[in-house]
Amino acid sequence: MLQEYIDKFAIPGKLSFAENEFGLIYATITTDPCNAKIFLQGAHLTEWCPSGSEPVFFLSDKSLFEPGKAIRGGVPIIFPWFGSRTANQYSTRTDGPSHGFARTSTWQISEATISDGKVNMTLTLEPNEASRALGFDNFVLKYKIVFGKNLALRLTVENTSSEPFIFEEALHSYFSVGDARQISIYGLVNTDFLDKTDEFKHKTQTENILALTGETDRPYINSKSTVYIQDPLKKRRLVISKENSATTVVWNPWDELSAKLADLGDDAWQQMVCVETANALVNAIELSPGKSHTMSAQIASNKTA
Repeated sequence: MLQEYIDKFAIPGKLSFAENEFGLIYATITTDPCNAKIFLQGAHLTEWCPSGSEPVFFLSDKSLFEPGKAIRGGVPIIFPWFGSRTANQYSTRTDGPSHGFARTSTWQISEATISDGKVNMTLTLEPNEASRALGFDNFVLKYKIVFGKNLALRLTVENTSSEPFIFEEALHSYFSVGDARQISIYGLVNTDFLDKTDEFKHKTQTENILALTGETDRPYINSKSTVYIQDPLKKRRLVISKENSATTVVWNPWDELSAKLADLGDDAWQQMVCVETANALVNAIELSPGKSHTMSAQIASNKTA
């Protein structure tokens, strides 16, 4: 399979393919606008570094890069449920791994081109043994990424069945920060959220700036706004804009939970914050037969004084 990808999609000096010691295939992008890396397992983007900038995404140095194991950091793809699976009007099932099967399934590359110095890559996931065992056998996921000075992520879900289904989705982005205790997050004022650290209570953020002072796990609902992460130590402003996404999740495990996560490490919470582009919980998507839904995120890293 590795040689097949090399023969079909490699772009000399720009896009190459390799395999790690556990047999996971990954692609490396090396262009003037940016450097990046993406694993075919989970279509998992683990690195993106715009030219002249530090890496934008956090990646745990304790993360597992093994078949069937979720990678901690980068941009995991969450589908078809967010967190634990819950029943709905089309399915009573509540089994399956946390955050679904897409992040540990092997995706296929369907396109890789270069245009205006940017690498464009599309990866596809169709029903497999794991998804069928969980009752998902009539869907297609298409994930298009444009690697440039800015990063564009576009996730399309197609319903190929004769029945509707409900799904949740997220681009679970882990952003690298100098110190999570010193960053400021803008764009969520007057937005409702569910506080998962306080018995899932329904609350509203009234502050203009979200400053992290402890464990934070907030799905902001009915939120379509652009979010900004101001990082005084790295002297940059990360901009996360989105389309067809009604949920924004902000997560940081802080010290106590971080110590319990074997693939994260005791102090790693200080160097990360998740700001996730999603459709989850009350914003889950009901997709009719033969229809598709596309959610996208655009990420920019801008230097500040």
